[in-house]
Amino acid sequence: MLSKKTQYAFHALIYLAENVDKGPILISEIAAEKSISIKFLENILLELKNAGILGSKKGKGGGYYLMRTPKEIPLARIIRLLDGPIALLPCVSLNYYERCENCKDEAICGLHEVMSRVRDATLKLLENKSLKDILTRD
Repeated sequence: MLSKKTQYAFHALIYLAENVDKGPILISEIAAEKSISIKFLENILLELKNAGILGSKKGKGGGYYLMRTPKEIPLARIIRLLDGPIALLPCVSLNYYERCENCKDEAICGLHEVMSRVRDATLKLLENKSLKDILTRD
């Protein structure tokens, strides 16, 4: 399940993409339009900026803006950045692998096998879908 943080990040990114012609957008505008706490949104946008997804401009006419086109922002990248692993079990995670405490042998674990397939299918979809797909509802 996506955390509220990640859901809010997607709402903010969508708003920035829909208003790209306006230039940098103030946090207060995004927060008001998307009903997100300014303090919470500040932290989210800072994380997205530190990851190179957003840029910011200070002063008059300042705010946040997309550093890439919506097509160049894969959904998997945003989810991993804010929520961590996409895999449902730590033993099948590609980037956050941890051995499961209650598993004696991953090689013969049926749950491990099925969850590896779930991970692969989920990743295939999320890595091939971008912010643009949310905007165009593809």
